[in-house]
Amino acid sequence: MAENDSHHDDLTDEVAEHDAVEAEERHRRHAAIHERAKFEGLQIDPDIDFYPEVADREPGDTNIVKWGFDLHPQVTFWSGGILVAFVALTLIFQEQASSAFDTVLNFVGNTFGWLYIMAANIFVLACGFFAFSRYGKIRIGGPTAQPEFSSGAWYAMLISAGMGIGLMFWSVAEPIYHFTGPAPLFGVEGGTGEAGNAALATTFFHWGLHPWSIYALVSLALAFFAYNRGLPLTFRSVFYPILGPRIYGTWGNVIDILTVLATLFGLATSLGFGVGQAAAGLGFLFGTPTGTGFQVLLIAVITGMATMSVVAGLDGGVKRLSQINIYLAMAFMIFIIVVGPTLFIASVFVESLGEYITVLPRLSFWNEAFTAGEWQGSWTIFYWGWWISWSPFVGMFIARISKGRSVRELLLGVVAFPTLLSALWMSVFGGTAINLQLNGVRDVAAAVNEDVATALFDMLEAFPLTSVTSILGILLVTSFFVTSSDSGSLVVDHLTSGGKLDSPVPQRVFWAIMEGLLAAVLLIGGGLDALQTAAITTGLPFAIVLLIMCYSLYIAFNEELDLLGAHYDAALHRAQHTGLYERVDPGGEGGVPDGDAAVESTDQPAAVAVADKPSADDEKDA
Repeated sequence: MAENDSHHDDLTDEVAEHDAVEAEERHRRHAAIHERAKFEGLQIDPDIDFYPEVADREPGDTNIVKWGFDLHPQVTFWSGGILVAFVALTLIFQEQASSAFDTVLNFVGNTFGWLYIMAANIFVLACGFFAFSRYGKIRIGGPTAQPEFSSGAWYAMLISAGMGIGLMFWSVAEPIYHFTGPAPLFGVEGGTGEAGNAALATTFFHWGLHPWSIYALVSLALAFFAYNRGLPLTFRSVFYPILGPRIYGTWGNVIDILTVLATLFGLATSLGFGVGQAAAGLGFLFGTPTGTGFQVLLIAVITGMATMSVVAGLDGGVKRLSQINIYLAMAFMIFIIVVGPTLFIASVFVESLGEYITVLPRLSFWNEAFTAGEWQGSWTIFYWGWWISWSPFVGMFIARISKGRSVRELLLGVVAFPTLLSALWMSVFGGTAINLQLNGVRDVAAAVNEDVATALFDMLEAFPLTSVTSILGILLVTSFFVTSSDSGSLVVDHLTSGGKLDSPVPQRVFWAIMEGLLAAVLLIGGGLDALQTAAITTGLPFAIVLLIMCYSLYIAFNEELDLLGAHYDAALHRAQHTGLYERVDPGGEGGVPDGDAAVESTDQPAAVAVADKPSADDEKDA
């Protein structure tokens, strides 16, 4: 009996200790989110210097600091020079520019379409490999790192930055396009029920696993090398395992220049779509002009709003606006579900999701090789180029807000949740539009063919409170425009300052204005074709960069696992179970290997192991 009582007491003590450990973990997580210093930009100041040969380098230590700017000379002047030349030539030769954009668009799609298709599939497979292999347990920021944002705020920011404007612009237009002209792969007649199923499956394909896998990989690589390796939050840092200290030389400059150009042109594409839809909505409601001149005026106004958000910083501007975006978007979607064909939407979501999963292997590798058609160039190739060119901006932004999450958590969070949310959004708006078209209630297809930007507002005509919902749609487009622009400005500013922690406000304002100017010039020089050309062309060289990035990340993860096996585990256990150790081992030293022994047991340089291993004081503070 006494033996049973003793066993019961042991279990009771163990449960109590476990509860105490969980409470300690909740406290540390709460403190990481609510007691951190506010962010003014994309600042990352890691506590470690993983690579001893670059430990004495500081971000932006070769910058030019003058007249309110703090610039990395090679990256800034080359990027700025190329952009200025592009803007000038487009404005001077407007007629020729439009023709040139169309020629380049067809050439890249016809010549390199296969490369885009293959690269996008590799990115999806790489995400699965890193998430579900032994690498998935690696934590961004080291084993004791905690998330700096709640899960809700994290998801809100990555959704707003990732696809906000695009989801608004294409949510009605793309499903209707595919409904009236299905992809040849499906072999179905347009305007039928089968075409509707194919249309939504195709739309899910363009907004699902592939684009979010691209974003997830880029954000993972940037976050890992910044938080776990102590390198600047710039794209050149990702290639340290391959280039070594040469990332600070010509090769690193070329990588960051490509990143700046890809980011700006990818942003300009989305901003161009967004302002076209905002102008269409205002014209629909108030009869204002919808031409290029009015769109340029709108770009100027909204860019001014984005500039104010940039000045406010990551906490004050981007985070707050992102959360407002999500609330407005959810309210908008719920309204359509309630007043629209509710049961049809639910059925369409389930059925089209199943069709997407079923046809995904065929769609993923389909390249019109035997039919020599042009469908892929106008749709899938454009999207993959757009997502790739957009990925440095989205990836860097997600990296900045993802400290404390494991590789598996980051990849699954960035891929799975947004993919399902995008599918639901497209089912609600695209499915509703197809239902109206099938039943002859509203000829949404005619509106799409006349002006794709009016598709959403034409559909809203079929439901109550049209004016209210249209205003809500315009507000959403505008707020997504602002969050994309200000987030992008922070990213480009970070790149052109060499990863500097605190770049001057005038510099952030300059890049916010440059984004708006580039979007305006593309609209003036060629409209939709120019926007598509910008995305596809800048995405092409960057696709190669991202493929090499996957290999670099693989090398770095192997290094990290060597370190984890050598000396992280005991230190991690003590840091995560501080309360338990204090109770059962008041001295605080039992069961933890000596720091020098941990250093000697690893193949890495001693400076590396010591820098990464938490000190006893750090562990107690944690």
